[in-house]
Amino acid sequence: MSVSVESVEPTPVEPAPAEPTSAAPGRSRSAPAAAKETTALRPHAEDAFAAELAALAAHDDRPRPPRWRLSPWAVATYLLGGTLPDGTVITPKYVGPRRVVEVAVTTLATDRALLLLGVPGTAKTWVSEHLAAAISGDSTLLVQGTAGTPEEALRYGWNYAQLLAHGPSRDALVPSPVMRAMAQGMIARVEELTRIPADVQDTLITVLSEKTLPIPELGEEVQAVRGFNLIATANDRDRGVNDLSSALRRRFNTVVLPLPESPEAEVDIVARRVEQIGRSLDLPALPDGADEIRRVVTVFRELRDGITLDGRTKLKSPSGTLSTAEAISVVTGGLALAAHFGDGVLRAGDVAAGILGAVVRDPASDRVVWQEYLETVVRERDGWKDFYRACREVSA
Repeated sequence: MSVSVESVEPTPVEPAPAEPTSAAPGRSRSAPAAAKETTALRPHAEDAFAAELAALAAHDDRPRPPRWRLSPWAVATYLLGGTLPDGTVITPKYVGPRRVVEVAVTTLATDRALLLLGVPGTAKTWVSEHLAAAISGDSTLLVQGTAGTPEEALRYGWNYAQLLAHGPSRDALVPSPVMRAMAQGMIARVEELTRIPADVQDTLITVLSEKTLPIPELGEEVQAVRGFNLIATANDRDRGVNDLSSALRRRFNTVVLPLPESPEAEVDIVARRVEQIGRSLDLPALPDGADEIRRVVTVFRELRDGITLDGRTKLKSPSGTLSTAEAISVVTGGLALAAHFGDGVLRAGDVAAGILGAVVRDPASDRVVWQEYLETVVRERDGWKDFYRACREVSA
């Protein structure tokens, strides 16, 4: 685990001033209360965990930075889990080094933006969403980075019907999520920052250094109010990555999210997330599924690390990342198979096809790696005969 943090001067914590008049309307949201019924396939973090956020706010008597709904201590507790004095259990949202979360939360309390860096599947987006939910009560001020993300997505655009009819005006301006966050003193999120073209990335330099967003067409600017900050995520494993300029990187504190340190930690993460996803999909509870989860995690870790867990056999690694997020997907798919086409008990045959799809991304090279692993490791492992047969069947 490595944490890279640039030196910053902390912003003093003061009582939050009166809410300013917003330069652009944002998402209206009341303070978190009890979790509400929703038909959304994946509720936003602030909705799914509203009861926990409300309980933390009720017990939180520590200083809060301006416009933060919780203190930094309470935000860290929300992510890492804990038990409140009244017995309320806060479920962990992130299983990993506590110091990583503390540094991330502390960064957002300063005037420096936060860059969450890590290989795919290290929960960068997940942590980003929950940080925004706990701090601002709204995780939806989001820009999704792609190769086609335009400058308007980070600054502002125009309603061209209004623009043609009446010329440049506030009514014709379409604010970006970043502009809205600046005006309201909230957290904005930029996912996959390094996928955005370099010249568009640099749009953020003035926003992060001067805390202003000029609107030259109107001769105006939007000044960020206290409470505004930005969380970006990035990885350097995927293709199509654009390196950050040194000028932009200096505007961020970089926190590296590591892979789970131990098999037990990764099994715990996968089990928790599969249970949450299963509830949202109305899948049955996972009876006696721990063995299959452990097998999936073991296979992924060994192929990812290029060596068996006992350190005795070196292995070739496939081209894919085999991340924790992919393990969660494999087990969730297996649970659905067991529920709809089996007896509801997760078995080796339910996860075998998902593992094959995750490992064999390149049919030419990855299939050789997978077959070699099956024959030299899985076949000889005690208690894995059913898993070996299931994998051989789907690999045929």
